[in-house]
Amino acid sequence: MNYEEWMAGVPKDLTDDPIWQVQVYRLAIFLGDIAWVDTSKLVKQKSLVRLSDQLFRAVGSIGANIAEGFSRRSGKDQARYYEYALGSARETRVWYNQARHVLSESVVSHRQELLSHIIRLLLTMIPDRRGYKIQEEQVDYQIPDLPEILTQIPLP
Repeated sequence: MNYEEWMAGVPKDLTDDPIWQVQVYRLAIFLGDIAWVDTSKLVKQKSLVRLSDQLFRAVGSIGANIAEGFSRRSGKDQARYYEYALGSARETRVWYNQARHVLSESVVSHRQELLSHIIRLLLTMIPDRRGYKIQEEQVDYQIPDLPEILTQIPLP
């Protein structure tokens, strides 16, 4: 399944919601769906049940916090939830790094690239909503073109 195939199967109640127009939200929901496959593989090994749970919770938290922030009235409230989503995206990177011993290198690399794109979008949205810049060093996230990581989805 690639991103376009996935988009075609998303229920109308999600796509009709105004938040669906927010690209980072769509990408977070997409990542959640493909992480389902990854965590299903991890949970089969008894020693990785907790890692699988942590990974799945962190991935789910990205989209959930974007949705909650989108629903807030003030820009500062929105920014706070987008920051939570940013933290969850970075946490997800850690869990995927730990899972690299079971998931293939191409799977982990793909997920990390998608997460880098999500992080970059959130780093753009947060200062816009907050009204001032994030106080962290400028990091140049080198990621490939987005369409490639949405059409070539490696499976564990």
